[in-house]
Amino acid sequence: MNQSLFIIPFYNEEKRIPHSEFIDGFARYHDIDFLLVNDGSVDKTQEILNDFASKFANVSVLNLEKNSGKAEAIRKAILEFSKANPNLQIVMGTRIKLLGNSVVRSSKRHYFGRIFATIISNFILETAVYDTQCGAKIIKSEVAVSLFEKEFRTKWLFDVEMLLRLKKRAGKLEGIVAEIPLTTWIEKGNTKIKLKEFISFPVQLIMIYFRDAE
Repeated sequence: MNQSLFIIPFYNEEKRIPHSEFIDGFARYHDIDFLLVNDGSVDKTQEILNDFASKFANVSVLNLEKNSGKAEAIRKAILEFSKANPNLQIVMGTRIKLLGNSVVRSSKRHYFGRIFATIISNFILETAVYDTQCGAKIIKSEVAVSLFEKEFRTKWLFDVEMLLRLKKRAGKLEGIVAEIPLTTWIEKGNTKIKLKEFISFPVQLIMIYFRDAE
């Protein structure tokens, strides 16, 4: 069993999974364990993930019978497949378009993200964070188990909840959380977030701030 675990949640991704890219990644990074979480998909996602796992020793699948959202899928994966790696703290990828890198995002998501990040940094975390919602995160195992022990209150803002829990526990985020610009990020589109969930984000932020900052 390898030291690093890469968790990837899936929900009805049958038509969006880039098979050749995943196969190349599993083969190239054979020293990393990949946990593919099927979050209650009703299409052929489960079959595709099982096929990956049958071909690569470093790939396993966690099947959740009922769709519970990204936050709960990752939380269950961490609690069930936690590993020890004393060299890691928390490292978060950040999607910044820089000269020489390949970060492809829609303008709408980019500008919404900048507004969202400003609100989060100034009023919620009170710490400068560029991209809380980037899915690329590396978390020290014992820290992950502690932060993911309790269920999250939201499906899509759990990253913010997680950082608030860490800040409450450690007293600060500076020095224990680092953001690293990604060299490559290609947005696949077709977000699963519904309009009513977007509209409810301000209310959810207020709720998690007052409950998790206590």
